[in-house]
Parts: sequence; structure tokens; C-alpha cells
Amino acid sequence: MTRAAVLGAGSWGTTFAKVLVDAGNEVTLWARRPELAKLINAEHANPDYLPDIALPPALAATHDAAEALDGADFVAIAIPSQSLRENLLEWTGDLPRDATLISLMKGVELGSAKRMSEVIAEVAGAAAEQIAVVSGPNLALEIAQEQPTATVVACVDEARAVAVQERCGTGYFRPYTNVDVVGCELGGAVKNVIALACGIGQGMGFGDNSLASIITRGLSETARLGACLGADPLTFAGLAGLGDLVATCNSPLSRNRGFGERLGRGESLEQAQAATHGQVAEGVKSCRSVLDLARRHDVEVPITAAVEAVCFGHMTPAHMVELLMSRSMKSEVRPAASR
Repeated sequence: MTRAAVLGAGSWGTTFAKVLVDAGNEVTLWARRPELAKLINAEHANPDYLPDIALPPALAATHDAAEALDGADFVAIAIPSQSLRENLLEWTGDLPRDATLISLMKGVELGSAKRMSEVIAEVAGAAAEQIAVVSGPNLALEIAQEQPTATVVACVDEARAVAVQERCGTGYFRPYTNVDVVGCELGGAVKNVIALACGIGQGMGFGDNSLASIITRGLSETARLGACLGADPLTFAGLAGLGDLVATCNSPLSRNRGFGERLGRGESLEQAQAATHGQVAEGVKSCRSVLDLARRHDVEVPITAAVEAVCFGHMTPAHMVELLMSRSMKSEVRPAASR
């Protein structure tokens, strides 16, 4: 039986651990808080993150990362993106040398502007061929409820992507493979920022035309940045691009959209953060790192820049709308890599 470790017992980490158990793997879930690990083992539930979801009795949890990692064939990492480097530095000595490292995170690191797979490669000393990325329209609660969904497993080593695909496919979770790691990671990171913008519009009372415009133009700036970094344009029309973007921008389960709604209703960044009760809206920090990445490559990302200004530059949502709507007129079908 394949042994898997999942590092991170939040909503997505716990859900992916459930998927792996249901797919027939032996799974150990690492929880940062020892009391949560004990609760999962005793009650087969994680009420803090997945209320009313029964977890498989076969799912084991631990607070000891070394215990979780011991003998693992697959190691899935599901922690806040900005804490990845710090945690990996603690775990690196216990990572099995030949294990496939799976990133479940969607973000770009502040400061370095590195994608999550790049941070894993740098800190863990792993080759790109050893690192896979799972991305797509994967709202954790719906998957935990076993609602049908599809996802993408991306790895530059197609055979390794297929191996992960085979170990996480279930009757309700259908993985596809892709070799475009850059595109899949960018789609997952930027969509959180675009979802903040959609939430801001929703909070201001705007309707479907506005929402569709933000989603479409957000996809455009994601594709522009991806083209500059060598991503396959077709990736952004797929599950890790448009699929993930639509789900995150539309669903009331999306933390980023919900956070944006609070900003659109006039709450400050601090007020919106206080209302999330510890749940991380990745787009709040990613808007800064994605903007940094785009500026390093001289790519124009107006929605991302506007969201960053609302979150950190004291721009009001009303001014954000005015700024975006007053930009110079241009062709919709200009070359994707142009500014």
C-alpha cells in the first residue's frame, strides 16, 4: 500500500488526506496543534475546518512531522504559502529522499517572488522532476462532501504526474495531468487576487456584468504574465486556469471572495482579517508578491495592482473602480505577452 503524508490539517489539507485515504492509500496527517491531531484520531472529525464532515477512521493524525513523514512515498504540503519556507527548513531533514513532493498551495512567495514549487526545490534540494502541483476548482468543503470535481496534477515529469493521478483518483475526485507547472501555479496564485476584486465588486453591490468583466480581464492578465514566464496558454483555458478562477470568484465558500466583499462594504483590512477567525485569504498577501513578479518582468496587471492598492495603499474601492474604468482604450486581442 502506498504511504502518504499530508502536512497541514486545515480545510484543504484535511480534505486531500481524506481523498488519499478514499483512494486506497495509508495516510498520516500532520497537524500543527497537538490537540487537533488528538481530536481527529479520537472523533474522526475536524470541526474547526470541516464541520459536519466524517473523516475516514483509517486516517491517522499526528503533531510529530517526523512521524508523519517516516516512510512516505508521497508528501503533500497544505500550509499557508507564506509560511512554506520556514516550515520546510524544519522538515527537510525528515523528508524521504525519493518521495514525490506535492504542493497543494496557491501563492507566490513575498520577497523572492518564487512559486511554491520553486521554494520547495530550493529549500528541500529537490529536482523539479520530483515536485508535483495539484490545482483546480477545488473548494475543500464540497470535495469533503464528496461532490464531483476535477483537478489537475502538474509535474514536468509526466510519469510522476500520472503516478500521483493514480493515487488520488476517486469516484468523486477526478484528476487530469499536465506538464505545465508554471501555468498551473500561476493560475492558482493569481485567481485568489482576482477573487478579491470580485468580492470587492460584490460588496459594492455590482451585478453579473461587473463580475464577468473582472473574471475575464483577470484571466487575461494571468495569461499575459504566464506567457512571459513560459507557460502554455492552453493551461489558462483549463481546470487550473479558468476552472479555478470561476469557482473562487463565484462561490460563497471562497475565503478570498468573502474577504473582498468585506472590503467592498467599507471594512478596513484589519476588520476583514479579524472576521475571518484564523482562516487565511491567500490573495491578501499574494497581491503584493504577484504584483512584484509582474513588475520584475514588465507585465501589466491592472486588477492585481488595484487590489494591492486597496489592501495596502489606502485606496478606496470606489477609487479602484474609477481607476480601472478610466484606463486608456485598447484592443482586447493584443498579443498575450504585450503590456
